[in-house]
Amino acid sequence: MLEEQNQHFDIAVIGAGIVGLSTAWQLLQRYPKYRILLIEKESEVGLHQTGHNSGVIHAGVYYAPGSLKADFCQRGAKATKAFCLQHDIEFDECGKLLVATNALEHERMEALYLRCQENNLEVHKLDQAQLKEREPNIKGVSALFVPSTGIVNYRKICQKLAELFTKAGGELRLGCQVMNLEETHERVAITLSNDVVHTSYLVSCGGLMADRLTKMLNIPTDFQIIPFRGEYYKLPAKHNQIVNHLIYPIPDPDLPFLGVHLTRMIDGSVTVGPNAVQGWKREGYGRININVRDIIDMVRFPGFWKLLMNHWRTGLVETKNSWYKPGYLAQVQKYCDLVELDDLQPYPAGIRAQAVMNDGSLVHDFLFAQSTRTLHVCNAPSPAATSAFPIGAYIIDKLDEQITSV
Repeated sequence: MLEEQNQHFDIAVIGAGIVGLSTAWQLLQRYPKYRILLIEKESEVGLHQTGHNSGVIHAGVYYAPGSLKADFCQRGAKATKAFCLQHDIEFDECGKLLVATNALEHERMEALYLRCQENNLEVHKLDQAQLKEREPNIKGVSALFVPSTGIVNYRKICQKLAELFTKAGGELRLGCQVMNLEETHERVAITLSNDVVHTSYLVSCGGLMADRLTKMLNIPTDFQIIPFRGEYYKLPAKHNQIVNHLIYPIPDPDLPFLGVHLTRMIDGSVTVGPNAVQGWKREGYGRININVRDIIDMVRFPGFWKLLMNHWRTGLVETKNSWYKPGYLAQVQKYCDLVELDDLQPYPAGIRAQAVMNDGSLVHDFLFAQSTRTLHVCNAPSPAATSAFPIGAYIIDKLDEQITSV
């Protein structure tokens, strides 16, 4: 009987990326007397999307006013910086420049300027001379300067959250893959690779596996996770001072990706990237990655084919540049011609868990699904790492509603 009680929790959270960790830690603060379990299939926290991103603390430039993205990002940036200050985690508020290199990009830049104003962000227009003064190695016709953008190592934030969570009495189980979920009127049974546990309520922050976790419970959804590889390069140490800020191109507003940019990292290095290449393996971080199950899931999903039809030109260009380094380099030399082919050194890729609807449309904002006793984060796009603290609070508020309604 005692063993059965030890296997029952008030709330379980699946996924120890930064969103799952933030949620679990805040749950303990909201419900200090609850038994809370955090489940992670890897041997460490923050190994997937959180550990393979560019480390940027976003300001919220791109997001539609009133959207969850815009709200979460601005509040999240402040909360992230405050958390880092409180726990002695290094970050740098280095600022970001969005550089326009032609007339079309300048026009798009003007639209971004208005959006920044609508989102109450501090932003400054720079002409060509002012851009050159700030960034002697960057060329462009104009730019936007967003001073509040920063950089940090999100893995360190994850490690600190895991430490705080366990010290406060939460239970973290690493190396435990979720094999099955079964919900009854009273509880949710979680079959792990090495155990079975029960919980009164479940929060799923499964990232790349979000859709598979909802399917385990037969929750009706009309989306699927399609992986996109973001490939990076690292510049040699001689280029560590090549830029003073983060340098971003002006993005295509029809795509959810921000383009190849120069990113100062918190360790002093500079990376180039990412691109956005169709992935054929959800956790495919190597150069050649194929997973039969992942491919079958994609080709059986009608939204995948509609997505390809809608963006086939972009897909061909991104794929070509993935294999043809000079094509990738051209994306950088558009605004920084000091970078040469030999400067593009290997760096780990990232995988973006992009939710795609049945009609082929990309989900640009946060997406949730739920049953009586479970709540699932189905799409947590960039800036999810920046926004992890308000996302966690939002999830808990939604869970509160479920708890009081049962």
